[in-house]
Amino acid sequence: MTTLPPETEPVPVPPPSAHQRVVAAFERIGVLDRPDIWITLRAQEEVLVDAKAVDERVHAGEHLPLAGTVLAVKDLVDVAGTPTTAGCPGFSRAPVTSATVVSRLTAAGAVVLGKTNLDQFASGLAGTRSPYGAVASALDPEKVAGGSSSGSAVAVALGIADLALGTDTGGSGRVPAALNAVIGLKPTLGLVPKTGVFPASPSFDCVSLFARSLALGQRALAVMTGPDGLDPAVREWPADVRLSAGQRPRVAIPDEAGLAALGDAARRAFHVAVTALEASGAIIEAIDVSTLLDAGKLLYGSALVAERYASAGEFLAGGPEGADATVSGIVAAAGTHLAHELADAQTRVAELRAEARKILAGQDALLLPTVTDHPAITEALAHPVGVSSRLGTYSMFVNVLDFAAVTVPVAPGDQRPFGVTIATRAFEDQIGIDLAAVLTGEQEREPYPADGVDVVVFGAHLRGQPLHGSLDGARFTGPVRTAERYRMVLLETEPPQPGVLPGGTGLDGERWRLSPGAFGRFAAGLPEPLVLGRVELEDGSTPLAVLADSAAAGENLDRYESWRGYLRFVSTAGLRSPG
Repeated sequence: MTTLPPETEPVPVPPPSAHQRVVAAFERIGVLDRPDIWITLRAQEEVLVDAKAVDERVHAGEHLPLAGTVLAVKDLVDVAGTPTTAGCPGFSRAPVTSATVVSRLTAAGAVVLGKTNLDQFASGLAGTRSPYGAVASALDPEKVAGGSSSGSAVAVALGIADLALGTDTGGSGRVPAALNAVIGLKPTLGLVPKTGVFPASPSFDCVSLFARSLALGQRALAVMTGPDGLDPAVREWPADVRLSAGQRPRVAIPDEAGLAALGDAARRAFHVAVTALEASGAIIEAIDVSTLLDAGKLLYGSALVAERYASAGEFLAGGPEGADATVSGIVAAAGTHLAHELADAQTRVAELRAEARKILAGQDALLLPTVTDHPAITEALAHPVGVSSRLGTYSMFVNVLDFAAVTVPVAPGDQRPFGVTIATRAFEDQIGIDLAAVLTGEQEREPYPADGVDVVVFGAHLRGQPLHGSLDGARFTGPVRTAERYRMVLLETEPPQPGVLPGGTGLDGERWRLSPGAFGRFAAGLPEPLVLGRVELEDGSTPLAVLADSAAAGENLDRYESWRGYLRFVSTAGLRSPG
């Protein structure tokens, strides 16, 4: 789903300088007095040195897409010169290099504030399994923040950080987003390198991101994405990736049985989101999600959990300082699984992924509640395993089934926001982001991924015209007008369409972005005398466009500035429309 850009652009408001933003962040930290958020907070003077370097780069003319933003980092992700504890004091180590994602974000202008609290070794979904203290929700100090990326989500929710890094295996980048009313972006597995990130369950881990706005989060995610030559599990975008679901996306939702676990607040928020998407033109269909929910139970209820023992089992077996008893017990039990049990579980994952593809065939996305309810901290401390399991009801299957997801807050009539999640097939992250934008009202202009080929069309390929289907999966990036030196002739093609030639006063068209594979098919399918060539637009850019061979002939349409204008004329004049 895409929306038309405004006809006139608002005057951009320059972002604050990095220095100003850092000062404001530390003032906010002092006012809030929330030590539960942080494990290591960098000294303000040290952070201001980084901010000065960013401001100098901007002043020198560098384009830094994240200049003027501050970043919090989950203490599972390395920041050079700052300890990484994974939430366990006895594990603390001092990395000499930053994780790839941190290096990329700081190179783009973000400034790191410090390392945030988490469920120890990323084991938990409540945010209470930490010797550094349970993290309270930004919305209610009596309620859990959600884990394991608890401190990161709260840092953004309270306005301290603009962006925060988390990780997500079973929902750690989405559950805290939902319980703190922030944006949570969980990309397709493998798109973002995990170099410098301590693993929990490597087959299902990914780096996730919290952001104060969807547009900012998408911009930062684009910076984070791409191979680094170090992480062997990195995946690249397929050549045929879809960049859009079109004007009427098909969105599946759980049927009533699938929503049975919801509390009242979560149910209200979910139905608000369903109504909003339906009103925007989405086609909603209730489906049986029991197979998907069962897949989620494999993550911690099968031999797949053996990966957790491989990551931290031997270390925790030594009884290190600050080890959480619940985490140690879970990880120790994970080490009892046999190799054939793990092989059976992995086979079952492959089977379930195939079943999920069938269940969601014909659907563009799946809209889900993110959590069932918002537990109290006291309940989570009393029943640590049960509460985490309940919070993961709708989140644990997403990585198991290789989906991408984005979580956004929705405020129903009682104005108590709850997060909902849009899940999509692997590599169709942008489709989920577009649907999320319906709920937030804003998004970044550049799609994720930004790689693709722009093509301008003028005739039968326009929206609503007979050949528009050849642009299926392409992304509408806006209306355009050519420089004042192009004209149309009516070609004798089937269906009829214009040929664009030099001369004239300028034409209106549409710009679309296609994936490399889709572009190849589109170009190969153009009938003669249509050709692809460069067209000059009124803004001076020269994208590819569907033009006509210089020898093309036909009725001169000089008096019309667009194909739709010509079609309106023949319709009102009572002539047979060529379309």
